[in-house]
Formats: sequence, structure tokens, C-alpha cells
Amino acid sequence: MLLLLVMGLAWSFHGASCLPHPTGLTWAEEGAEGQCQCVPQLCPRATTCPAGLVRDHCGCCLECGNAEGQLCDLDGSGTFYGRCGENLECQLDIQELGYGGIPEPQCVCRSQAAVCGSDHITYQNICKFQEAVREREGRNLSITSDGPCLAVPQIKHHPQDQVNMSGHDVIFMCEVFAYPMALVEWRKDEQEFALPGDDPHISIQSRGGPLKYELSSWLQIEGVRKADRGTYFCIAHNKLGNATAKATLLVVSAEAAPPALFSSPVNPGEEAPTASEEEEDSSDYY
Repeated sequence: MLLLLVMGLAWSFHGASCLPHPTGLTWAEEGAEGQCQCVPQLCPRATTCPAGLVRDHCGCCLECGNAEGQLCDLDGSGTFYGRCGENLECQLDIQELGYGGIPEPQCVCRSQAAVCGSDHITYQNICKFQEAVREREGRNLSITSDGPCLAVPQIKHHPQDQVNMSGHDVIFMCEVFAYPMALVEWRKDEQEFALPGDDPHISIQSRGGPLKYELSSWLQIEGVRKADRGTYFCIAHNKLGNATAKATLLVVSAEAAPPALFSSPVNPGEEAPTASEEEEDSSDYY
């Protein structure tokens, strides 16, 4: 008994919560090697765990489960990276194959459906919601509905002011989140009609993304002229309301400004910096 206690204390200093039997045999079934001996008295006290509690690889003590996106043991043993938390499962990230990388097993939420919290925040899935519940212990947080929260449009990436030279192309980009999905239109100055109108050198391109319930829209002006200078408005609207962002275009001649002032716009189809890349955001969508 004394020997067992000494061994237990030694393992506890190394962060272990389950111990191999001194003889290599499990206490529950003689002759089965590689098993663990469970000593509940040596289990560490569970702390706040965003992904919930799981049994350790011995099946003895409760420990923090791995959260979504963290590495995990694909065989479920939990002996190296650990086990995934509540409502999570270990899967290979096959997207890495497309980039020439080696896929690694990661914890993935079993449901990828968004939910709306009582704090009026849309959570990417039930796992993200449960993380918020555990991190805000003591605060009453519940799911009010499946799917995203109803929300007026929010412009996540604003079009940027630009200075460009006559004859060059100009592109403004606008990224919008909304549920229900928003419609996006572009206008110039105080004009009542939406662009492009009948102007052949102005075009509009839109696509979904980069995140769920988002829409990205581009306004392109080919061979910009001095008459194109002014303020351009990105206007997003759904049945709940609307949002507007603006950017100013200044057109100069080649002799009037140094090259350093010329813009480097984002081309349609290229990945533009998103709001989450420009500034840290604690929520999953916004």
C-alpha cells in the first residue's frame, strides 16, 4: 500500500491521473497487459473546460476535452492529443490534401447548424454555443431558436477611399452579414438610381461568403475618368433594416500625383481581408 501511494504521488506531479499497475496487470482483470490502475483519490480537480469534461485515456478521471479545431487521437484512445469534448468527434482534415499538406485529426462539431442565443448572438454551431455557456458561468444563456438570429445587415468590410489615375481600373469591395440574407446595391453621390445603370465601363459583381450568411460585392470602374470621382455607397438591406458604407474616389492625371498614391484594389474573385482578419473578434460570425 505504501509503495502504491508513493508511485501515485510521483505520477501526480507529472500530471497523470491514471496509473499503470506496478506488475503490468490490471487490477480488474489479471493477465490483461497495458491496462491502467484507477486511483480516484489522485484525480485532479476539474476546472472550467470550454468543451466539457471527458474521461482520460484510462477511463478513470474527468479532464478537459479538446475543443473544436484542436488536434485529437483518431483511434479514440486519447493517449497522445486527448479526446474531443461534448458533441465533438475526431476527424481528418482532408482539406489539407488540397494544399499539399498532411491531414491531421481535429475535433469537429457533430452539427454545423447555427443557433441563436438569448444574448442575440449567432453561434456557428452548438459546440460554440456550449463554449460560451461554460465561459460565462453564472449567466443565464439559452438557445432561442435554431438557425442564425434575425439581424439587420452589418457591413463587415467597408469599401476603402482610393486615389487613382485617369485610365486605370478601380475596384471597391463591400462585405455584408445579415439574416435573412441582404441585397446589396451601389450608388454614387446623391443619385437616385443604382449602379451600373447604362454605363458600360461600370460593372457590379457579387458572390456568397466568405462566411455563412455573408455576401461580398464589388464595384468595378474600367478606365476611370475624372467624371467618375465622387462618393460611392454600398447599401445593404433586408426586411429588418439596412446599412450603408461609403468610400471616396479621387481621380488625378499622371502628372499630378506620385505612384505611391495610386491604389491597389482587390480584384473580384480574390480573397480580400475580412473583418475578422482586420481586427480580432470574439464571436464566431461577427
